[in-house]
Amino acid sequence: MKQSIAQRMRQARTKKEMDQGKLAAKLDVATRTVQRWEKGEQVPDSNYLMRIAKVTGVTPHWLLTGEGDLYTKSPAESKVLPLPTSRYKRVELVSLPLLSSVPGGAPSLMFHPDYVEKYITVDDIKDANAFALEVKGNSMAPRIEDGDIIVVSPKLEARTGDICVVRVNEEDTVKRVKVEDHYLHLIPLNPEYEPMMVKKKDVTFLWRVVKVIKSV
Repeated sequence: MKQSIAQRMRQARTKKEMDQGKLAAKLDVATRTVQRWEKGEQVPDSNYLMRIAKVTGVTPHWLLTGEGDLYTKSPAESKVLPLPTSRYKRVELVSLPLLSSVPGGAPSLMFHPDYVEKYITVDDIKDANAFALEVKGNSMAPRIEDGDIIVVSPKLEARTGDICVVRVNEEDTVKRVKVEDHYLHLIPLNPEYEPMMVKKKDVTFLWRVVKVIKSV
């Protein structure tokens, strides 16, 4: 039976001969937070999972998925020849939580930011609070279609012309935005859908989409 993230966290910690308090101190969280993680009562976000992997010395991929090697192989153990790094740009891979879906059609009920369905690995994301959402609907087709995954960066400022995840009047949608002093225009790319104009005071957040992963 495949282990849960909670069980892999506990295994990584005990193999490092650390108690929960010591791990909590290195992560700058309360000991009870680590206890909840290891009981499966809560799931740490992608930032903390990456830090747990670094502190305990395990590979992030194993910690997130249970697959692959527990520890990074040394160059002598690896059968893969390293490429000369001076000739290639280094690309940093990060694992992001994939939350519940966001409508790419009419606005719908809110996604839940605390519910992680699974994790995905992407490159070149600089926001530790970034996350991914699966799109439902085709209002943003052909750029973003039903089943595509979008990566959202809450820290980046959204400007006119950006594609954003918008929460307005407790409903969520993904649209291109036009920002005015008191109003926000939500513009679909699919001409079969009508644009909307909402008051900025009714908008809870406006988070920029920084990457689209097409469904195959």
